[in-house]
Amino acid sequence: MDGLDNGGRRCGFGMPGCRWARRGGGRGMGGEVSRAGRMLAQGDLKLIALALIAEQPRHGYDIIKVIEERTAGWYAPSPGVVYPTLTFLEETGQVIAQPEGAKKLYVITDDGRDQLAASRALADAVFERLAAFRETMQQQNGEGGDAGDLSPLLRAALDNLRAVVARQIARDPDNEAELVAVLARAAGELRKV
Repeated sequence: MDGLDNGGRRCGFGMPGCRWARRGGGRGMGGEVSRAGRMLAQGDLKLIALALIAEQPRHGYDIIKVIEERTAGWYAPSPGVVYPTLTFLEETGQVIAQPEGAKKLYVITDDGRDQLAASRALADAVFERLAAFRETMQQQNGEGGDAGDLSPLLRAALDNLRAVVARQIARDPDNEAELVAVLARAAGELRKV
């Protein structure tokens, strides 16, 4: 769905500045968001999925959400891409799928660990590209506050904190007040430093 922005320029759904632009919407449908899709070369999603499953067993939906978190909502692979990738990894013996209700929980195998170890540098490079894409998108859209002034180590620590909070909320939405209290205590401690 393409149209014109308020200045008469062409724009696609999800592009910053378009009338219907919305963060995280229109994945793969045009504009900035589709650049992330093309940014992943053939095989990159297999490595990302394998690396994420190596961190902890995951459902397909978890993989989509983690990638979306790591790109600050600017890119999430579609289920139509993720689930066939997981099926391929299962068929090649790199992961096994354990039934968990109506879902499948994917667990890495020894063959999967060997494959990941052999491709670790490439997997890390893909994650770095996703992080760079996230940073570029945030800068282009005036997000991130003072994060551009922080060292890469502090930015990574804040990204890790954001990801942990997001996972905790996903696991237990009723836990929000407790998480806010923990973050408020941490902020108080940082003010003392």
